[in-house]
Amino acid sequence: MASDLTKKYYKIKDVAEILCVSQPTLRYWEMEFPEVRPMRSNANIRYYTPDDIETLRIIHYLVKIKGLKIEAAREQMRLNRSNISKRMDIIDRLSDVRDELEMMLKSLEKRR
Repeated sequence: MASDLTKKYYKIKDVAEILCVSQPTLRYWEMEFPEVRPMRSNANIRYYTPDDIETLRIIHYLVKIKGLKIEAAREQMRLNRSNISKRMDIIDRLSDVRDELEMMLKSLEKRR
């Protein structure tokens, strides 16, 4: 996913749209997870790097998809981050394959 991001920095509004979560959720995760520390401007505007967004993507997966409580997600991030990242990449690839297969199936059904 981080490779899909072309800009060097993203504002909180952009990150919220990318991850499909609210801005208050991102601010909350920033307080709860020490790994999330976006840069701030003199006007206190948050600027997230692609690496920050990848970290937030992992948090999103743990909290919103797997349904872990914040404490459990924090522990998983501390103990097992690389494994979580690999698992998410596999899930993303499998989702892409599924989408492609569904598209092929629809195409075949139209031919009938």
